[in-house]
Amino acid sequence: ADASDEDVGRALFTLKALRQRLNDALPGLAATGSGTLKTRIHGDFHLGQVLATQGDAYIIDFEGEPAKPLAARRAKASPLRDVAGLIRSFDYAAATIARSATIVATGKAEERRQALMHRFVIEASASFLEAYRAVLQDAPRPWVSPETWHALLDLFLIEKSAYEICYEAANRPGWLPIPLRGMADLVARSVEGQPDAHA
Repeated sequence: ADASDEDVGRALFTLKALRQRLNDALPGLAATGSGTLKTRIHGDFHLGQVLATQGDAYIIDFEGEPAKPLAARRAKASPLRDVAGLIRSFDYAAATIARSATIVATGKAEERRQALMHRFVIEASASFLEAYRAVLQDAPRPWVSPETWHALLDLFLIEKSAYEICYEAANRPGWLPIPLRGMADLVARSVEGQPDAHA
């Protein structure tokens, strides 16, 4: 088996081993959303919805997740749902770069490339969340408690990863390792208390 098969096997093992603990943790994560602001959100926010041009960024396609009914797409929700969508898209950006590499690397070169992609995901997520945290803390009326927002973000990251797993299984099985590994890392961090990759 190649490294990706081993990674998927480890991810599946982690998810199976921690399934009950995750189920037990979800109500507590959801409870942190009590009393937080709901607003209209993008609903399908990821890097593909951001156009960068002339030193500026434009966000496009505000119609929400196309598979959802219109009423669900128009419903108010936590802005952290969009944050989770963008964070998850860093994994997909790294995977797209790795898949589009024109040179097939082996051995140490492949390990370095994988380490670089992993570092990109960690640092891009941390940079985005640091900026988000700064805006949240300086807001006259924070839309979520600055002390508990990570728990609610974890809930939406789990929700987004679960959606991605179902989507990839139905439409692009070759991409399934991306959300499986993402979900396994998230569950291990949230439930097991391993180091926070997006703190």
